[in-house]
Amino acid sequence: MMISDYQEWVNQVFREYSLHHQWIPCTSIICGILACKLVYDISKIISGTFFKSYSSLPKMKKIEWDNRTISTVHAIFITVLSVYLAFWSDLFAGDPQHGPVLFRSSAFSTFVLGVSVGYFISDLAMIFWFYPALGGMEYVLHHFLSMAALGYAMLTGNGQFYTYMVLLSETTTPGINLRWLLGSFCSCTYSITSMLILIRLCCCPLLDFISL
Repeated sequence: MMISDYQEWVNQVFREYSLHHQWIPCTSIICGILACKLVYDISKIISGTFFKSYSSLPKMKKIEWDNRTISTVHAIFITVLSVYLAFWSDLFAGDPQHGPVLFRSSAFSTFVLGVSVGYFISDLAMIFWFYPALGGMEYVLHHFLSMAALGYAMLTGNGQFYTYMVLLSETTTPGINLRWLLGSFCSCTYSITSMLILIRLCCCPLLDFISL
C-alpha cells in the first residue's frame, strides 16, 4: 500500500510540474550546455592571448586547461547562487506558512539546477571523449550520481534547499584547479586548498543540521 501511495504521489508531482514548469528542464539544461561551450571557446582565446605557457602546452594539456576553466566558472556560478538561494532569498525562509523547506522550490531555483545538470552532461561528455585523460571511472560515477541528485530535485521540486547546501562544496573547485595550474603540490596554495576542503567537509553538515 505504501509503495502504491508513493507512486501516485510521484505521478501527481510530475503532472503538476509538467503543467506549470514544462519549459524549464530542457531550456535550463540546454543553456548549461551552451554556456559550457561558450566558456570553452573563450578560454582558448583568452588563454592563448594572455598566458604564454598555454601555447607551449601539449594538446591534451590545453584541453584539460580549458576543461578546468569551465569547472571553475561553474563552481563560482553555482556557489554564488547557492548562497543567495539558501541564505538570502525568501524561498527557504523559516516561515511555516510556506510549508516545509523540503518541498519548497521556484522557477528560478529549478532553472539554476538545470544549468548545473547541463554542466555535468558537458563535462561527462568530455570525459568520455578523451577517456581517461580527463578522469577515470570515479569521475564518471561522481557525475552520474550528481546528475541523478540534481535531476530529482529539479524535476520534483523536492529537497532543493539541501541540494544547494551540498552544492556549496563547489567552493573548493577553483582552488583545486588553481593548484593544478600552478603545478606545485607543495606550495602554499595546496595547503590553503586542503584547509578549505577540510572546512567545507566540517561546515556543510553543520549548516544542514542547523537548518533542520
